[in-house]
Amino acid sequence: MNTPGSLLADLARSGRPIGVGVIGLGAHGSWAERSHLPALRAVPGFELRALSASSKRSAERSGHKHGVRRAFGTAAELAACDEVDLVVVAVKVPHHRQLVRTALNAGKSVLCEWPLGNGLAEAEDMARLARAAAVPTVVGLQARSHPAFAYTRHLVADGYVGEVLSTTVVGSGGAWGATVGPADHHVLDAANGATLLTVPFGHALDGVASVLGEPEELRIQAVSRRTSAVDTETGRPVPMTAADQVVASGRLPGGAVATFHYRGGTSRGTNFRWEINGTEGDLVLTAPVGHPQLSALTLEGGRGTSTALAPLTVPEAHARVPRLDPRADAPAYAVAHAYQRFLDDLREGTAHVPDFAHGVVRHRSIEQYLL
Repeated sequence: MNTPGSLLADLARSGRPIGVGVIGLGAHGSWAERSHLPALRAVPGFELRALSASSKRSAERSGHKHGVRRAFGTAAELAACDEVDLVVVAVKVPHHRQLVRTALNAGKSVLCEWPLGNGLAEAEDMARLARAAAVPTVVGLQARSHPAFAYTRHLVADGYVGEVLSTTVVGSGGAWGATVGPADHHVLDAANGATLLTVPFGHALDGVASVLGEPEELRIQAVSRRTSAVDTETGRPVPMTAADQVVASGRLPGGAVATFHYRGGTSRGTNFRWEINGTEGDLVLTAPVGHPQLSALTLEGGRGTSTALAPLTVPEAHARVPRLDPRADAPAYAVAHAYQRFLDDLREGTAHVPDFAHGVVRHRSIEQYLL
């Protein structure tokens, strides 16, 4: 008997497009508009067929702007649509569990943005539901799908740096600094689950683990140095209960030392730098912002008798979505490659993109190591 999951794989193998419905595709600069929309349009094999927003009127405005014919006022209507095979959940974290439940109960495959749940317990619940529904799932930990991360993974495995001795990550969160935009107040409230710890640090940790392996031990501290931020429109202070400093240290498989420091706001110096230091060489990834999953990344390396870093070009074999530019289309670039890898998984039976079970692993790694 064909299951919903096998039917999706059959659809991918047939060459017919997978119908996608996006929950949270707005008309005014939403994350889905900046990332998932261009990503879906750049990857052959997917077709955006439906969207839903907070109201029918809002959905119709968005549908008109983006050329999406089916616009629903509720997620339940979108999930019930026969033309939708994959539901993308791209809204604020506190709404993830209910929307994922709605999609899974309709028998649909789901891609849910990261953080998967508002804490480990919610993530575990969604993973249980997905197993029972027997449908493919994806969690939006896209850094590991970025071609620069994929090439770094290849270089390390191929012995470019020799034996890995240590790795260091320094990043800025962008938010959680001195000021906050009116649309971003929710990230300052720790109860909403989208914090410096879970979002930029969580994405970076997952990217590092995809290259160097899961930490065998890690100690994470989340520290509050700021207790408020100034709203950029009103000039009024907004309380901040989420930590604005995250530091972590531990050991990776084989004994390599790992250190991380994420700070709120932006730096006049380095906003993202990841070094991998080994017995034979060094690799360095940098970016203008501290979110590697949505930023243009620069890769440099040096080994052997070389005493300096030199630029390394990511081979075309790793850049699978030629319709997008890694700099001009940075917010969509890693997302698009995650969609491409998901297609590969469906067609080939592999498991390169992280699913809900992996989302649970990442939530657990953050919560169990937090001091």
